[in-house]
Amino acid sequence: MQRTPRFWQVFAQYALLGAIAVAMLVPLVWLISTAMKSPSEDIFQFPPQLIPRQPTLEYFFKVWKTIPFGRYLVNSTLIAVLTVGLNLLLCALAAYPLARLDFRGRELIFTAIVATIMIPFQIVMIPLYVLTVRLGLYNSYLGVIFPAIASAFGIFLLRQAFLGVPKELEEAARMDGCSELGLWWYVMLPAIRPALVTLAIFVFIGSWSDFLWPLIVLKPGSPLTTLPLGVATLAGAFNLDWRLIAAGSVLSILPILLFFLLMQRYIVPSEASSGVKG
Repeated sequence: MQRTPRFWQVFAQYALLGAIAVAMLVPLVWLISTAMKSPSEDIFQFPPQLIPRQPTLEYFFKVWKTIPFGRYLVNSTLIAVLTVGLNLLLCALAAYPLARLDFRGRELIFTAIVATIMIPFQIVMIPLYVLTVRLGLYNSYLGVIFPAIASAFGIFLLRQAFLGVPKELEEAARMDGCSELGLWWYVMLPAIRPALVTLAIFVFIGSWSDFLWPLIVLKPGSPLTTLPLGVATLAGAFNLDWRLIAAGSVLSILPILLFFLLMQRYIVPSEASSGVKG
């Protein structure tokens, strides 16, 4: 059977996507393989042995005994949940008037907000640290959350989502006597649920994996230490066990995967989320 140009185009696309997927998965598979290898196996051999000859879960249990993993897990979970909640609330409140209300300087304000995306965090890190200390938030949960309570990317994403909500929904709500706040809460937010879930996933991943800012704003050995900082302590100055580090890294990744799997079903927009039936 003769292959059409369309077939080869689709084949090339899937081949490229497959290659990218393999390139993304190999480091993760290697990490899991290292964590499950027994002490008698060489983790630095070449070519690498991805399937352990004597698989063991010893190092996953050893992580819990080496560091207070449970406490670090609770700290990271609390910080990530608060960060996601505040980000969704504040970004939605900021994005709504920039998308649906007509006032002077709206485009200028939006442009200034989006322009801050180009500023690297390292540039504002010192001013943020000074401000955090002066507000009395050093070595606290709020101090860790403070720089991430809102983001220019979140405002941009939700503004574009608000712009896509049909005008008919807004007009119908106003005719029913809905206030501006009620319109935002009962009509607009349900209509942009996929965008809210997408932002929640991005914020959760960023907060969960953040290492630099907690390292700066938390005292060494603080009981508020997050999971990335705790896993980093496994690499001691005189003791470096790559199997233990790999096991701790795998355990720290699992909550992110679980959160994504739970939330991905809400990313795809539906007729119910838009409020308009075809």
